[in-house]
Amino acid sequence: MGYRLGFGRTMPLNKYTILFVLMFLPILCSYSQDPRFSQFYANPLYLAPSFAGATEEYRIAVNYRNQWPAIPNAFQTYSFSFDHFFANFNSGVGILVMHDRAGSGNLSKTNIGIQYSYNIKVNKYIFIRPGLHMYYTQMGLDFWKLRFSDGMSISGDTPTTEQPPFENVKDIDAGVSILGYTDRIWIGTTVDHLLRPKESFYDEISRVPIKVSVFGGLQIIKKGRLLKPLEESLSVAFHFEVQDKFTQLDLGLYWFKSPLVFGFWYRGLPGIQDGFDRDAIVLLVGYKTKQIHIGYSYDFTISRLVGATGGSHEVSMVYEFKSNKKKKRKIHALPCPEF
Repeated sequence: MGYRLGFGRTMPLNKYTILFVLMFLPILCSYSQDPRFSQFYANPLYLAPSFAGATEEYRIAVNYRNQWPAIPNAFQTYSFSFDHFFANFNSGVGILVMHDRAGSGNLSKTNIGIQYSYNIKVNKYIFIRPGLHMYYTQMGLDFWKLRFSDGMSISGDTPTTEQPPFENVKDIDAGVSILGYTDRIWIGTTVDHLLRPKESFYDEISRVPIKVSVFGGLQIIKKGRLLKPLEESLSVAFHFEVQDKFTQLDLGLYWFKSPLVFGFWYRGLPGIQDGFDRDAIVLLVGYKTKQIHIGYSYDFTISRLVGATGGSHEVSMVYEFKSNKKKKRKIHALPCPEF
């Protein structure tokens, strides 16, 4: 599920608190956090630009996340990416488009960017992929859909005295990443919002906080015939993220038995006793072929918000296809799961 608003950790959360927050998202936007997908590897370019071109084929990924559907006008996030590996240059290039929307005023953020990665062969077993992401970002809000206290009365609605409409907030941003991997192990880190883009609709000084994420895993079981597609695997993985004062950790595993994939994740911070030691249990089911990967996951809320949010739904689809040209150089396959 993931908290994406800047509350202090001791603040009690319930359904009415969330409703209040969603009504006044514009006021709180300066403390916002980035959207977070449960199916990390089904949206690889969003996780790290090092994944751009991390396949021998052309790849298209489409993702949709509906977070807290029981809350009116809650978070909805859409993502689209396209990437390809250019063997002659030993480089990957990708395009990522992300749109996030929430609140009665349709508070939205749209990012459109290009990514580049370079594949480095350290030796026969170890590979490294640094990556760069440059993108345009825009925040928008429908002012006339907002309702303020001075516009409400017993006799009916009255005109608000709030500040008049504003223009969309536009800026540029950048992120970098590095990914190292072998046949069975992978680990990487991403640092995003290096340019600290502005996110205030008025003249206040408000910048997006830098986000740092670390991810990795181990492929415990790997079964497949020589030069044949993988038939079965069991992987354990983690994803840790820090943005400003907020942290989040995911621990889980994937089991793949062709053509089905099952995943189980625990989201929380073990050892923290202020209500953030547990957040959600994520269950995943996927269908994987050589060209198409389709996945669905559901976040079961286990925090103090249980029973108030309706969990979170997420759907992903990845399509890989080849060109007619023969490649002179092959890329070493990553052991990461596809969801």
